[in-house]
Amino acid sequence: MDFSHLDAEGNARMVDVSPKEIVKRTAKAAGYVKLKAATLDRIRDKTIPKGDIFTTAKIAGIMAAKRTSDLIPLCHPIILDSVDLTFDILEDRVTIQAAAVCRGRTGIEMEVLTAVSAAALTIYDMCKAVDKQMEIGGIHLVEKKKEQIS
Repeated sequence: MDFSHLDAEGNARMVDVSPKEIVKRTAKAAGYVKLKAATLDRIRDKTIPKGDIFTTAKIAGIMAAKRTSDLIPLCHPIILDSVDLTFDILEDRVTIQAAAVCRGRTGIEMEVLTAVSAAALTIYDMCKAVDKQMEIGGIHLVEKKKEQIS
């Protein structure tokens, strides 16, 4: 089996994407943070001591998406055209969704996965003083697409 991130001698390398065509690429990822009901009530009421959970988590997710190639070895730097995160409060968790768009030679799935991860960690950090039983999970790629640029 050939591995794209290894050269003929088995050394790590960044894949050469220069032969690929520049196309519009989109990706979506999701995940969640499980919290106690009382913590979810405080998030709804905006009474978490560290402030506005969702605004802070959204900014963290966007910043993380923009810095993905600094965090993930061999990941290509990507110029992002758009990154957005949304949050929903469910019965026992906050769900996190990230979506991104770029025009490039390689996909942006790592960027949306990193955005969800950073947003989840931010929620965890902001709630840890009031909830010691949080759980981050379910981080996964929902979809990725590419289409020709007209």
